[in-house]
Amino acid sequence: MEEHSHSHYHSPEEKKKQLDRLSKAIGHLQHVKKMIEKDEDCADVLIQLSAVNSALRGLGKLIINEHMTHCIAHAIEDGDLEMVEEFQKAVQKFI
Repeated sequence: MEEHSHSHYHSPEEKKKQLDRLSKAIGHLQHVKKMIEKDEDCADVLIQLSAVNSALRGLGKLIINEHMTHCIAHAIEDGDLEMVEEFQKAVQKFI
């Protein structure tokens, strides 16, 4: 992945929200691993995997929102269309 030439600033509040979502996803994933190790019911494992996916989608939405609000707004002000295009590509991969 390419390095950006602009500086990133993420508010402590937003960073905490993102890290909390990530911790939630990691916790769900660790639970899935234990369930598989214990040969638990496949339907229950799939439900837990659904929770992992949901937590990751939520994290992605938080990151997209913050990036659009701050980084993309600044990039447009600075005329950095390359950064806008890179972000559009990243969003397409996410969705």
